[in-house]
Amino acid sequence: MSKKIILTGATGMVGGHLLDICLASEQVTEVISIGRKRTEKQHAKLQEVLVPDLLTYSPNDSKLENVDVAFFCIGVYTGAVARDVFRKITVDMPVSFAKTLYQYAPNAKFCLLSGSGADRSEQSRMIFAQDKGAAENQLAAIGFHAFHTFRPGYIYPVVKREAPNAMYSISRALYPLIRLMGKNASIKSTELAQGMFNVGMDSQNVTEVFENKNILEQL
Repeated sequence: MSKKIILTGATGMVGGHLLDICLASEQVTEVISIGRKRTEKQHAKLQEVLVPDLLTYSPNDSKLENVDVAFFCIGVYTGAVARDVFRKITVDMPVSFAKTLYQYAPNAKFCLLSGSGADRSEQSRMIFAQDKGAAENQLAAIGFHAFHTFRPGYIYPVVKREAPNAMYSISRALYPLIRLMGKNASIKSTELAQGMFNVGMDSQNVTEVFENKNILEQL
């Protein structure tokens, strides 16, 4: 069955791989990329919508109608921005976008790129865990046909990219050792994108939470 896909974060590490997978798939007939920057890709399936701020996104046409799957891949590294901005990007932005999408496509699947340690109790002392858990809670309550959240551990960038800080450079160098720590410790960016895609395309899969090892099981 052909699918219409919405993708945010298509210029990012995981979203970029997801875009390539969607465009190459015979299951996908249309991909709408929504974001602040163009992907610079040319493809008959691809439409790009430039939106300065998803918190104020209000579509004035039918682009969001009949969407089958939405992949939300926008995120920010902990410590890269102020506390209020981190909350805005991690919680307010995906929830605001999802509520807008729900008005047009309530039968869609909504797939969130979350993170390992997301705390649904929202009581964690770690800002990352608290906010990721809050985002998951609010998105799950919207009422989509299905909601899936993906909680990867360390994401190894298959395509080398500028590291946001020294810790990420160290983690990349130590990746062979991190892999030895087990299936919940790490995942390649290409594996994460493929796992998310496979779940999104599987109409029978109703599992809500995918930890790192569960994502790998979808490959």
